[in-house]
Amino acid sequence: MSNQTNLRGLRSGLTLNYPQSLGVFDDYAEAQKVVDFLSDQEFPVENCLIVGTDLKQMERVTGRLTMSRVAVGGLASGAWLGLFVGLIFSLFGEEDVLAMILSTALFGALFGVIWALVGYAATRGRRDFSSVSMIVATKYEVLVEHKHAARGRELLATMPGYRNQQLS
Repeated sequence: MSNQTNLRGLRSGLTLNYPQSLGVFDDYAEAQKVVDFLSDQEFPVENCLIVGTDLKQMERVTGRLTMSRVAVGGLASGAWLGLFVGLIFSLFGEEDVLAMILSTALFGALFGVIWALVGYAATRGRRDFSSVSMIVATKYEVLVEHKHAARGRELLATMPGYRNQQLS
């Protein structure tokens, strides 16, 4: 029950009553500059919300995957995990600490190689590359509570270099 209460509290912090747009901007820095200007003018910025819209996913291909690259990656990640587990075990064990750490790192590396190669083989060559991806907004809209919209527009009209990019 407390999770639902926390979720409601989070949603209420990210919503406005009858929001109205003050402008739409091409990048986050412009939207942030508008809110900063409003804050400098003692506008109640706690009634503002910056919303990223027109989301798109970008994926940057970082390299070609081969069996050897997958194995080396699995070896490294498995060794790190094994080293971590060995350090935790060494806190509670009374035997040879160095032997425990090295053996868990070795078992982790072996497990990592096997796990990575099995995963790579399961793709059957459908994805022979590595990449990083992220979701980005292409537009940022500054919204404000309806009761503060007129004052916000008046203040923005005095902002040096401000050009209203409101979408119709």
